[in-house]
This record gives sequence, C-alpha cells and structure tokens, in this order.
Amino acid sequence: MIGLEETIPAFLKHLASLTSGHAVTLVAVSKTQSAERLRAAFNCGLTRFGENYVQEAIGKQALLHDLSIEWHFIGPLQSNKSKAVAEHFDWVHSIDRLKLAQRLSSQRPTNLDPLQVCIQVNVSGEESKSGVAPIEVLELAQSIQALPHLQLRGLMAIPEPSSDEKLLRSRFAQLRSLQSHLKQNGISIDTLSMGMSADFEIAIEEGATLIRVGSALFGSRAP
Repeated sequence: MIGLEETIPAFLKHLASLTSGHAVTLVAVSKTQSAERLRAAFNCGLTRFGENYVQEAIGKQALLHDLSIEWHFIGPLQSNKSKAVAEHFDWVHSIDRLKLAQRLSSQRPTNLDPLQVCIQVNVSGEESKSGVAPIEVLELAQSIQALPHLQLRGLMAIPEPSSDEKLLRSRFAQLRSLQSHLKQNGISIDTLSMGMSADFEIAIEEGATLIRVGSALFGSRAP
C-alpha cells in the first residue's frame, strides 16, 4: 500500500510550486479510504476531505470526531440523502437543481454555520453527467443566494476524461468565464472547484481555486 508519509508531503511540495500566483485549496478525495488512512493523512497535513457516499462518510466522521476536519460532499446527491448531508458536512460541491438547494437549506441545523455550496456545471454537455447547463447557472445562483442557511461559494465542474489538453483548457476556461458572468450580475463567488488527479495542473493554470485529488495522494483505488 502506498506510503502516505511519502506521497502527501511530495504532493504538497509540488502543489506549492504550482500556486505561487494564487491560493489553491486541496480537498483530498477519500472515498473508499478507511478512517485509519484518513487519520494518517491528517497527520501528514491534510485537513479537508471529500466524500461521495453519505453513509460511508458519516461512519468515518464518527471515528474521526476528535480531528478538526473540514468535510466536503463532492458526489451526486439524491434528495433522500440531503438531510444527512445538511447535518454532517461543511461543503457541498454538487448542487444541480433548486429543489436540492432548498432541501439542504431547510434541513441545515441552525446551530451550524451556513452550508458552503457550489453549483455543479455540466461544461461538457454529456447527458450522463450531473450538473446544470451553463445557460442555467445565473438563475440558479440567484435563487440559491436567497436561501437562508446556504452560502454560495462558487462553481464546480468535472470535464469528460480526455488527453486533449486544449479541450480540457476550454472546459476550465468556460467555468472561469461563468464566474465572471455571475460577478457582472452582482453575484460574488470566490471558488472554482475544478481539477482532479489527472488534470489539476491544467486546472490551476486556468484559474482553479480548489482541486479535488484522490489517487495522486492515496494511490489507485481497488476495483
């Protein structure tokens, strides 16, 4: 099994070399990783973890309650799981419809800070992929801003897997352009959640402020 005490410091050093121009937040994608490995990763300097599966994540949170971890939900979210996410996470990256945002807002415990959220945008136009169409982003953003227990922080995208650097750059640039469009319409957001293990370097060059990295930190997941 990959040694986290080697890979994580090396990755953090590489990330620092890429981000001298602007700050980039690293979220470690920890789905299928054990709580024990997350504790080891925390001890290596990681404090933000991204999970895709609600029940798996809640189990880890219970085992790691003594650590100051910021929990990000980054996967597709079904309405029947929204209450658990509203109660147990700090961020949600995958808002793709108003109904979901409304549920999260109404279910967010009042003793917690507002849930930090990103709108997921389907920049590649794939029918099988979650996310709103770019043309729908402004209307959804305006509606989310009116919800009392959410704070809209930014936009998230997962481009189609590709070795075509020009294509990937265009997808990331589209998200950056949408951020500018929102700001022009009075919606101030500070987060572009884009870039994963295979393409985070390109994403950073195109303006990512948050990257979601799993295998580059933890190694390839078992099938």
